[in-house]
Amino acid sequence: MFKVAIIDDEPIIVEGLSKTIDWSKWDAKVVGFAYDGAEGLELIRKEKPDMLISDISMPNMDGLKMIAAVKSEFPQMQVAILTGYRDFDYAKEAIHLGVTRFLLKPSKHDELEEAITAMTDKLRQYGLMHPGPVEEESEEEEEEILENPASSFIVNNALKFIRDNYTEKLKLVDVADHIYVSQWHLSKLLNKHTGKNFSEILNGIRIEKAKELMKDPAYRIVDIAEAVGFLDLAHFSRVFKKTCGISANDYRNNGKTE
Repeated sequence: MFKVAIIDDEPIIVEGLSKTIDWSKWDAKVVGFAYDGAEGLELIRKEKPDMLISDISMPNMDGLKMIAAVKSEFPQMQVAILTGYRDFDYAKEAIHLGVTRFLLKPSKHDELEEAITAMTDKLRQYGLMHPGPVEEESEEEEEEILENPASSFIVNNALKFIRDNYTEKLKLVDVADHIYVSQWHLSKLLNKHTGKNFSEILNGIRIEKAKELMKDPAYRIVDIAEAVGFLDLAHFSRVFKKTCGISANDYRNNGKTE
């Protein structure tokens, strides 16, 4: 039996989808619902539904990031968007990330049924291609998770967030929370797409920014280290030499900043 989750900040929509649709026609049942994105992600990770019907214009939630998180962690999950947000480019990006149907409110009953049929057909096809429980992922399937469009979307957003916040005391959990994925999953994605772990990416950005600041002789190296987010000069010096193969002082004194 297929498991269904519903996320919408309008209780009347949630109740309507839960009760007015005869889910047994598709051998499916609603296993849970949520009224905001954060609660919805908790539900998804707990129940691991086969199908998700969700709004994307809810308070305190970036809809595209939520979709990317779901489709990256659970690529076999079928997602139908039901929203009043009428933006063609947004819908196009959602479909690129792997959404099965993008429906506008108020949606007709036959449109919903067609979306459910499309999702269950894909699930059955997926089951034929990948028999066995999802928890027992093969290595084809692992590649599918790490390299799908949603995963690329997540990595790009993670890198942007790091670049925008490299001066802060940034941790992997901060980035993961911002894009609605687990630390473990984000760590795998970063490593797969960049060949580096989070610390290497963050320190690499900081060192590049430090090199730019070194072009101005008015800046002391200790000030530069602090400006790019290092807690102390010793740590900055170790990372700089490991990254560049030369000390920060030698880098500046040898004219490398020209």
